[in-house]
Amino acid sequence: MLKIFILIRKSIKNSFDNIRNEQLKYNLLQAIPFWIGSVITGFFAVMYAQVFAWGEHLMNFIFDWHAWMIFIIAPIGFVLSWWLVKEFAPNAKGSGIPQVMAAVELANPKEHRKIRNLLSIKILFFKILSSVILVIGGGAVGREGPTIQIAGSVFRKVNEYLPEWWPKISKKNMIMTGAAAGLAAAFNTPLGGIVFAVEELSKTHINYFKTALFTAVIIAGLTAQTLAGSYLYLGYPKTNDVSLMVMFPIVLVAATAGILASQLSVMMLKINSWKKKKLKTDKANVIFLIICALIIASIAYFINREILGSGKEIMERVLFTKDKHEDWYVPVLRMLGPALSFTSGGAGGIFAPALTAGASIGSVISGAIHLTPNETNVVVLAGMVAFLTGITRAPFTSAIIVLEMTDRHSLIFHLMLAGMVSSIASILVSRHSLYDVLKVNFLTELREKE
Repeated sequence: MLKIFILIRKSIKNSFDNIRNEQLKYNLLQAIPFWIGSVITGFFAVMYAQVFAWGEHLMNFIFDWHAWMIFIIAPIGFVLSWWLVKEFAPNAKGSGIPQVMAAVELANPKEHRKIRNLLSIKILFFKILSSVILVIGGGAVGREGPTIQIAGSVFRKVNEYLPEWWPKISKKNMIMTGAAAGLAAAFNTPLGGIVFAVEELSKTHINYFKTALFTAVIIAGLTAQTLAGSYLYLGYPKTNDVSLMVMFPIVLVAATAGILASQLSVMMLKINSWKKKKLKTDKANVIFLIICALIIASIAYFINREILGSGKEIMERVLFTKDKHEDWYVPVLRMLGPALSFTSGGAGGIFAPALTAGASIGSVISGAIHLTPNETNVVVLAGMVAFLTGITRAPFTSAIIVLEMTDRHSLIFHLMLAGMVSSIASILVSRHSLYDVLKVNFLTELREKE
């Protein structure tokens, strides 16, 4: 196998040596690693999405079969998800976006070797396994953030395997482009991937890697569409015949969602800090996880099962059916579930749960002020943008993602307004985003180990 690999590399080198135009040769050699990474990312994104959806379906099947089973599968799922990460890939825990942000910062001559602790094939494998087990156990987590760390790991590995004669490619640009491709493939939102790279990750001028970024996002998205078919993450909600007066409930929902999202971030960071100080042994961690799992199981069994899973079905119901108005306590459940799941120590993202929490807030408020179904849809979408902005502090990324996943381009100003209002409101609770604080924690841990 190794001999075949060596022969392939030699034949590739000979082929490129035959190209007489040096500039063309250089541009091709620079572009090909990004193209390869994008195709692999698209494949992993689709495979992961299908496995994750299977996990959610299995959890719902078990709950429908015998609801009391949630008291068994939840503790097992939480503990097993945490144990896999702790034993085999500690930096696979949580979302994955803070790890990618930390890797971008470590992409310098002095610290680039530390990146392998955050982005690797082992982390890719255990990220998928841990998050799927957690969602089977009812954990309120998503797959989108993990897909970004998976994509970053793929692109880093592609860069690492380049032969000595290949032109050197910036590790930072490779990782940022991988993250953008991962988000584009996860949500089928190419513009969202590009804006995410610029707004959330990039501290360098986009001219240095714009061509690689655009082509990688396109190829990853096309690969995902080839394997999974052309689709929208959510669909086409009806938003026509809505007056400008809807801007007032949008501002109300956006401010509310921004404050609550920022408060949720603070609460999750406090739980993480408390765990680090108080839970010194594996036994203590297991007891904590079982308690968290039983809290979620009890709420699902006795109150409302909508605390379970990523919550995508809630978004689909309030946007596409006549059942548009959630009970007042559902937003509380959709914040409590992610708070207990995200801090469990297992793998799992916050993107989809944040969108669900925002949708439920928009649903409750629109019901309280008696908006029409189409106005409710607009306010629900605004709530999704606002809550995601409160978590990420990336208003334009949030607006573009929701815009693309519903194909509602006529709402661009409504969604951007929601993002900006939420961004301002969330600062009232905390100046820093959840991802920024977690990124600093990862960097501190890695640098202390050195």
